[in-house]
Amino acid sequence: MDYKVKDIGLAEQGRKQIEWAELHMPALMEVRKELVAKNSLKGLKISAVLHVTKETAALVRTLKQAGAEVALAGSNPLSTQDDVAAALAKDGIKVFAWKGESEDDYYQNMNIILSYNPDILMDDGGDLHALVHEKHSNLKIIGGTEETTTGVIRLKAMEEDNVLKYPVIAVNNAFTKYLFDNRVGTGQSAIDGIIRSTNVLIAGKVAVVVGYGWVGRGIAIRFRGMGARVIIVEANPLRALEAVMDGFDVMPMVKASKLGEIFVTATGNINAISKEHIQNMKDGAILANAGHFNVEIDVKGLGEIAKNVREIRPYLDEYTLANGRRIYLLAEGRLVNLAAAEGHPSEVMDLSFSNQALCVEYIYNNKEKLQKKVLNVPAEIDEKVAFLKLKGMNIEIEELTKEQKEYMKQWKYGT
Repeated sequence: MDYKVKDIGLAEQGRKQIEWAELHMPALMEVRKELVAKNSLKGLKISAVLHVTKETAALVRTLKQAGAEVALAGSNPLSTQDDVAAALAKDGIKVFAWKGESEDDYYQNMNIILSYNPDILMDDGGDLHALVHEKHSNLKIIGGTEETTTGVIRLKAMEEDNVLKYPVIAVNNAFTKYLFDNRVGTGQSAIDGIIRSTNVLIAGKVAVVVGYGWVGRGIAIRFRGMGARVIIVEANPLRALEAVMDGFDVMPMVKASKLGEIFVTATGNINAISKEHIQNMKDGAILANAGHFNVEIDVKGLGEIAKNVREIRPYLDEYTLANGRRIYLLAEGRLVNLAAAEGHPSEVMDLSFSNQALCVEYIYNNKEKLQKKVLNVPAEIDEKVAFLKLKGMNIEIEELTKEQKEYMKQWKYGT
């Protein structure tokens, strides 16, 4: 079969979910109309490793309707929405994803979608790009895209090591991606995952946000908006200074670990919360991760220092330490917003996935011209996506006069 999902019988419910997402993704629907009218992607084969959500389904359906053949695998073992995966399979998408995959399943599914000999890769986290370079170097890839910060960092390392075999557009670096998806989307969805899995009150809690990049900023702002007292842990002096100027307390983890009640990691690095930090924590401390991979919290170390582990409710595990304190880990340390909730709202993914669709078309149309590097989203695509989003929100903006446009091009006028 050209699909493997948990239950194909969930397809009808999945279709309803996809319809709901598309209702809230007006920019992507405009992009779809444009690509379909031009049949822009006819004959193109795309293999994608993305979170299999209703929003991703809207993107995949757009690519297919524009003429592409798409094979899809999940980019996280716990992020797939099984009803959506079933709906895509019923609609003829080659989808290999289900919630609760093992690590072996995860990589096997990636190998399967690569067996369709894709022209373009779409990735979220960099695992697909890395797998191609390590084990499928025979594939003739003309280009790819990358959705997230973690993946872009990995691809830049590949570029610096002179091993990158094809151009990759860093969709993550578009203004219409990171300013909204990373900051606004994760800010809301990460806290949504925490609340769904615990139902604790945020107001009055001491929340520790580890990392003050765009994701950390969004989480911290929304924690504060819900009444939490927020501490930032940050290693970069510029970001730490920004957090201070934004009104947050800033300190190292060794101090924050003794004060926090809810901890959220958003660093892209390993062991941002180590077992030594965990041993400092208060009884009842809650640990969640909003970074792409499950390496930011030392889950293995937590297991080593626990004398007992039990599941309290879905995606909420209680670890009782030798000192009697109880630590609560959410979603096995994986992406809390996608494992314990539904990921970003459709409205924000409208921006990211409009970028993805337009960047695929751009790669296809410019395949002979692009260098084998990590490339930014072309400015005209970034601005087009912003314009389409505003249009979909029925918002009008100012238009410069001819005189104003000329003034901005010159250098002679002074005071």
